Amino acid sequence: MLYERFDPRFDEVALINVSLEQIHTGCRWTEGPVWFGDGNYLLWSDIPNDRMMRWIPEVGTHVYRAPAGYTNGHTRDGTGRLVSCEHGARRVTRTEADGSLTVLATSFGGRRLNSPNDVVVHRDGSIWFTDPNYGIRDDYEGHKGTQEQDCQGVYRIDPASGAVTRVASDFRQPNGLCFSPDHSLLYIADSGASHDAQAPRHIRRFKVEGETLTGGEVFALIDKGVPDGMRMDRDGRLWSSAADGIHVFHPDGTRLGKILVPETVANLCFGGPKGNRLFIAATTSIYSIYTRVRGA
Repeated sequence: MLYERFDPRFDEVALINVSLEQIHTGCRWTEGPVWFGDGNYLLWSDIPNDRMMRWIPEVGTHVYRAPAGYTNGHTRDGTGRLVSCEHGARRVTRTEADGSLTVLATSFGGRRLNSPNDVVVHRDGSIWFTDPNYGIRDDYEGHKGTQEQDCQGVYRIDPASGAVTRVASDFRQPNGLCFSPDHSLLYIADSGASHDAQAPRHIRRFKVEGETLTGGEVFALIDKGVPDGMRMDRDGRLWSSAADGIHVFHPDGTRLGKILVPETVANLCFGGPKGNRLFIAATTSIYSIYTRVRGA
């Protein structure tokens, strides 16, 4: 079975004549897929192996960068540069056009960040990222270390000054995040239940008020595993990772349906020439499936 359908509106996003394709396997924990339409390739992290991989259609997969600082989530800024979260050095970096790295954030309040996890860029150029402590809990996805921050927070990097401000501090483990298509809303996953069954496994929705966030109500619950990476389509539906696949939510919070995947899903992104191909980072593999909609 490829889909679970809970609402007739799921038919607006799911194609019936497609299959789930495994385009690469052999990783330990895939994360942070990001599509480069101008180069026609997909990048992602293989965190425990401390490498970034690149897949080119009709060509195949090769190591893009190793060592890679135990990178996790990635995105692109307004000029197409790669922005990455690194567990290893506990920082957020940007890859410049010449391949050099610019360090964007390493600390807050004079103390080292925990282990930046996922990152998005607002249309005003500001960079927003989550900072749970997964990368310093042990040596598997980074380097075991001491937590210096007093919480697992969410942060904003100012596009003009580079100043880092904390915009949320009431998460157990803030994880994936994504903006609504008009960038007026920010959705943030709390994956605290990954290590505590009584902790949150939900997605919260905030209003973006300039440099701050308001609101923060629970938008959706994940019933299998925890939410991790997320993306939006152009009509404002939220596509979230989960233990059993991809869960698709209407803007009103209704779970429309699921795309079932044989491995635990960590993250996803839309890509391909038309933006309607969903790439899925799931444990050891990268999968893809075509949809009826395009990514935001």
